[in-house]
Parts: sequence; structure tokens; C-alpha cells
Amino acid sequence: MPTTAFVRNVWSSFLKTSGLEPTLLNHLEIVRAKPGLVHLKLPIEQKHTNRLQILHGGTIASIVDLGGSLAVASRGLHSTGVSTDLNVTYMSSGGKVGNDISITCKCERLGRTLAFTTIEFYDTKHEKLFARGSHTKYISNALKDPLNQLEHHKSEPHK
Repeated sequence: MPTTAFVRNVWSSFLKTSGLEPTLLNHLEIVRAKPGLVHLKLPIEQKHTNRLQILHGGTIASIVDLGGSLAVASRGLHSTGVSTDLNVTYMSSGGKVGNDISITCKCERLGRTLAFTTIEFYDTKHEKLFARGSHTKYISNALKDPLNQLEHHKSEPHK
């Protein structure tokens, strides 16, 4: 299965089985993916904002978590492991309701026990980086999932 289709399949699984993602990120779009790299787009809605009416830091942190998982999925894992570490750096406001943001998710390294990912957030109106995150996942058990397609997605990400 092509990488974009595989990642969309994993995203569909999140939407069917998770409590958070279908509520908060139901309009998230997977634009394209290749091994180690996923591009996302999200139109900012009221539910994504804080009381200042700008993108909420918790929304960004949730996307770091999901983006790291989808980056791991782009390397062929249907089961994407569990979080061991998540970090977010907020550099500026990420926009308001009606704006779109683009998100670049990279799986920097997929080892035998851990996967290391980075996620960057861009305001598409001004084309500026406004936040970035990193997400480490424990994947040892996830590597055993029969739905994985590791043989097709082993290459390193293109930077």
C-alpha cells in the first residue's frame, strides 16, 4: 500500500477507536506522506482556541502526540507504540478561527525499541514557524503488529 494511503488508514483507526482525536481533530487532513514524513493541514475551529481566541497550547500538544504517531505510521507501523516523552516549544501565536495551519511530522529514527519524531507547525497565511515539538515513542511491542507494512517503508525521511 502506498505510504499516504497507509497513514490515512492508521488515521482512520484513530478516528474510529480514540476518544480525543475524533472530537478535537476530526477535520485534520493528511495532505501527503512518504516514509518518515507526513504533511498535515488543520483548519482552526473555535474548539481549538483558548480564551484569547488563538490556537490553544493544548491543541498543539495533542497534535504533537498524534503527529508523532502518524510519522511512525509512515515508516510502516500500524500500531504506533506508546509515548515516553513529549515536548512542545511555543514560539508565537498559531492563528485564529478560520486560519489554516500546516504541520510537518518527521520520524527521525525508528529503532528496535524507540522512535524519535519531530513536528513543526506553520501558519499558512504568513508562512511562519510558530511551534515545534518532539515526541518519543516506545515501539518494541508495536513492531509485532500483523497489520504493519515495515518492508515497504524502511527508508529514512527526506529533509
